[in-house]
Amino acid sequence: MKKTTTVALLTASVLALTACSGGTPTGDSVDNESYSWDMTITVSETSTWWAGAEKFAELLDEKSDGRITLNIFANEQLSGGDPAAGVEMLANGDKAFSYNSPIIYSGIDPRFSAITAPFLYADYDEADASIAGGGAEAYQQLTQEMGIKMLGFGESGFRQLTNSRHEVTTPDDVRGLKLRVAGSELFLDIYKQLGSDPVTMNFSEVFTSLQNGTIDGQENPFDVIYSNGLMEVQEYLTVWNYVYDPLILGMNLDLYESLSDEDQKLIAEAAAEANAYQIALSRDNEAEQLAEMKERMTVTELTADQLAVFREAMQPVYDLHADKWTAEVAEAVRPK
Repeated sequence: MKKTTTVALLTASVLALTACSGGTPTGDSVDNESYSWDMTITVSETSTWWAGAEKFAELLDEKSDGRITLNIFANEQLSGGDPAAGVEMLANGDKAFSYNSPIIYSGIDPRFSAITAPFLYADYDEADASIAGGGAEAYQQLTQEMGIKMLGFGESGFRQLTNSRHEVTTPDDVRGLKLRVAGSELFLDIYKQLGSDPVTMNFSEVFTSLQNGTIDGQENPFDVIYSNGLMEVQEYLTVWNYVYDPLILGMNLDLYESLSDEDQKLIAEAAAEANAYQIALSRDNEAEQLAEMKERMTVTELTADQLAVFREAMQPVYDLHADKWTAEVAEAVRPK
């Protein structure tokens, strides 16, 4: 379903230049251009991703005095539910903005998966320090090489594991489970190393696949699990914070560079405020979401000793992916 955050009536004079960049300019001067742009997110309208996109739309409206309208689409609707195709659309200029995980970008360039290495960060403080200490700059460069302007990080959160079979406290408990994992070579290797049967599928198919038993489980942050009602079709939740998952707020680079300096600054300011809002909302919601899931699922929070066993089991994955990440990117995202 398409939801449009519309705050002004725009006169639409469609030009070939902006037809390929998702923008429709009107007006006689650069500073008075009006635009209608599309933005997608991977998950549903009940997520903090959607709330962040809505905040971005509101801020663009407010700061532009109604010149800029943002049309928001949930569940990767513009790319048929395929987030990787959605990133390609963003790079090609078939839409203007998106929230996507680096996991999705890593299908195009494996360097993006460095920040989602297993057990890289112990907590949000470590993740925040790493991003501020060079991680964000490294990913801005990576996205620019793809034709995308990165407007900062939002946040999906730390990823957890759910399944319908049994409690997970050791690597042996993961063995044999058929799990939907994020569409990334890194994630396939993580779960193969743990002896499970990992499969990839578009997120839009996950609920039904869990419901009918096609898969035993999946891995995602609290907000994605909760906002998509996965506790209705999963009995066990393992809280292990095994991967930190930020969100890239991306904009088509050609479109960004076509704008006036004033509009570039406006968009950067709106993005920074929207990302901060989305991150705060996601973190604030976690305790309440977990409390409700505890009422409906068997929740196991792993101890430091239990986590150490999993972390040690991941060394072969690090060895396999170190060259793919490159030393430069791996160093940029390491804990500070």
